[in-house]
Order: sequence, then C-alpha cells, then structure tokens
Amino acid sequence: MTPTNGNAEREITTPTPLIDERGRLNRDAVGWMRRPLLDTSGIDGRRSWGRNKRWEYWCVMTPTHIMAATVSSIDYAGVHEVWVFDRETQESIGHGATVPLARDTVLPRSLGDGPASASTRDMSIEIVDTEAGGAAGGLPEGRGMDAAGTRLRARAPRVRFDVTAAVPPGHECLGVVVPWSDTRFQYTVKDVARPASGTLCIDDVEYDVPAGRSWAVLDHGRGRWPYDVRWNWGAGSGECDGHTIGIQIGGQWTVGSGSTENAFVLDGKLHKISQELRWQYDTQNYLEPWRITGDDIDLTFEPFYDKGTRTNLGVLQSHTDQCFGTYSGWFRDADGAATEFRGIEGWAEDVHNRW
Repeated sequence: MTPTNGNAEREITTPTPLIDERGRLNRDAVGWMRRPLLDTSGIDGRRSWGRNKRWEYWCVMTPTHIMAATVSSIDYAGVHEVWVFDRETQESIGHGATVPLARDTVLPRSLGDGPASASTRDMSIEIVDTEAGGAAGGLPEGRGMDAAGTRLRARAPRVRFDVTAAVPPGHECLGVVVPWSDTRFQYTVKDVARPASGTLCIDDVEYDVPAGRSWAVLDHGRGRWPYDVRWNWGAGSGECDGHTIGIQIGGQWTVGSGSTENAFVLDGKLHKISQELRWQYDTQNYLEPWRITGDDIDLTFEPFYDKGTRTNLGVLQSHTDQCFGTYSGWFRDADGAATEFRGIEGWAEDVHNRW
C-alpha cells in the first residue's frame, strides 16, 4: 500500500536480520511490515552491553477489568510488572520488580522463537505461544505469529490470571524499525485487536475474561536506545458497526527518524499511516480529552483512569501517565475510503524515561 501522505516508508516483506555483522543496525531492516519478519538475535547484550532494551508487554481489557504483564531486560536490570485494575471499584493492584542484571529473565531471541518469563519470590509471568494450527496470515515459519494464539499467565500477591490472546486467520500487525543512528535504533511490533479469553482471580474470587468482549494488545521491543527519551503510545481494540477495529499510534520518539508507528487495523488488515500525528493533551490534567490528528486520521480519546507511575532509582528513572479510556473518530485508507467508529477501548500514554 502506498502511503497517502507523509514519509515514503519502505515495506519489508522478507525475513531480515536487525543488525549487521559489525553489530550495528542493518539498514536493510529499516522500514515497516505487516508481520514480525526480523531476526533480533543480535540484541543479546554480548557484543554491545548497557544500551540493549528487550521486552514483552501485554495488556488485556475486559468489560470489568484491565490486566497487564511486562517481562523486560535493560541489560543492567530486569524490570517486570503484574498489574490488575477493577473498573467498577477503581482498585489498582500492582506488583513490580527490578532485578539486578536481569537474573531469571527469559526472553526469546526473536519474536516467536520461544517463551518469555520472569520469576521473583512474589511474582511470576509466563508468555507462551499456543499450539499452531497452521501459519496465520501467511507468516514465515519461526517468526512467531504462526501460532493459534499466545497464552499469558501471571501470579502476584492477591491476583493471578490465565488468558489466551487468539490470532484470527489473516490477522496483521505492525512492525517498524526506528533508526536514530547505526548504533541507536528500535524494532517494535505492536499487535492490536487480538481477541482474548480466560480467567482472572482477585483474592480467590474468579472473574471471566469473556470471549468476544475482551481484547489483548502486544508491545514487543528489541533495540538499543539513547539514555533519555520521550514517547507517546496509543492503542485501541474493539468492534463497531460490524467491523473489528484496531488503533495503533505513536509520537515524539520517532520524529526525525523517517519512520512512524502509526496504523489502523480494519477487520484484520493493516493500513499504514506514514505521517507524524499531532498529539494534544493537558499534562496538568491527563483525564481531560485527548486529540490525535493527521491527514488520514482524526481521533478523540476520552480517559476514565490514569495509571500514573514514577520511578527514581538513580540511573533508572521513569515518568509515565498511561490513561485508559475510549476512542472515537475516523481514519482513511490509501484508496480514500473513510471508516468512522466510536466506543473503541484502549489507552494513550505520555512517557519520559531515563534508562
């Protein structure tokens, strides 16, 4: 698909290594893709240590709860979290761990090459692709999305959940390489609108994660980052007027790189937006409506909860406001066809990291 506006981003259609034989960014990997095609095995901390960032983040929204699990390594530490939010009572139950040198952290060399897991005395997370039923969406063998789904299991004080995020036939996601330089770059896979089902337990009370009304989103990251960085990320999943809608938008961190992480998914098909978007929100009151606009997309996001977190561990600092709410608006594909929608649930965040 040719972008309607913005950068002339290149679509990657064949498996490609993220780094070259020198351990630097492989320029042939710069572009975007509809499925995870990159070999990221070189981001392992052996040749270059200290700037590698690797993570798997999953968030699941149901009519009654929100659940999230993070397994990550930033070389000198593993940073993990299990989080559950009760939408009726507004109770937030979160457990995080920062583990020196990322001990007992397991992350696959490339997406789909194996499980991800983390374990501490009080918390455990396991992320495993479920049994394949044939390649979904024509994906190459061994690049991860050829599984029938992904099983997410997490346990922490007071909470545990067991959820499967399905991969519908033909489902596409967004992969993007953001090249700041030959030594600083990021490969991200944002997979929105994954149908979810399973169970959640809070204080031994079991809640259903109802199929058809629950949605999972993956943020898979591999790269080498600058120390100080800011970003916006927004994601939404749901159904409206008989269509499955997935929203994937980003800002700040991609500016000037020639890449964007903006797209929407309509009934499983990805439509790329190769343009930086305009983000408008009130940093003094994140619960005021947000506006995210561009030539081919116009969104209003109305938050109902701000998951604000502040971390200051010396070298590791983070300032995050992740707001959960509802999207409405429209987007336009490369053929000029516009799709209007409302009631698509998800989140939008404003992050400043020193890491």
